[in-house]
Amino acid sequence: MSRTGTPAFVHERALCESDSVGAGTRIWPFAQVMAGARIGADCNICGGAFVEAGARIGDRVTVKNNVLLWDGVEVEDDVFLGPSAVFTNDLDPRAAYKKERSGFLPTHVARGATIGANATIVCGVRVGEFSFVAAGAVVVSDIERHALVAGNPARRIAWVCACGGRLDGGLSCPRCGTRHIEQRGGVFAVDRGA
Repeated sequence: MSRTGTPAFVHERALCESDSVGAGTRIWPFAQVMAGARIGADCNICGGAFVEAGARIGDRVTVKNNVLLWDGVEVEDDVFLGPSAVFTNDLDPRAAYKKERSGFLPTHVARGATIGANATIVCGVRVGEFSFVAAGAVVVSDIERHALVAGNPARRIAWVCACGGRLDGGLSCPRCGTRHIEQRGGVFAVDRGA
């Protein structure tokens, strides 16, 4: 049950050991949420997902099947994590040499971002607001806000709107009409279309 009194739904075949799961969140079969993980309200944690102790998930986040979220990963509100996306938290792991939690590198996924299916996010990076990581991409460095990145290593190939539409050459969204300007750190919406 969430702290607000509205129950979260945990399927009978899911394992949720955390007492910090927000109202309206759904945790589906074969997902595991460890004690010490925090999940916000109205999230959808699909089958086979794993959320380690120390991972933080905001509100209205979709975590599709088989996503792996380790200690040190922080996901803000309204993020979409595609099927089998993988995060890391250790740049040089060795089975014989265990690290303390302080040795992990944090990863931050900002509000409204999308991580595509089978993408790998190497630890220590920031994925910018409303950015879009293409399926199968390998992210090894920070991503600017509204950037569409693809490949291995992931590189910016375009800009995208908060609605998901690819921006045209004038930085306008053909889908919703929002105009953007490019500044340090990415693009920023300046006005909504009609």
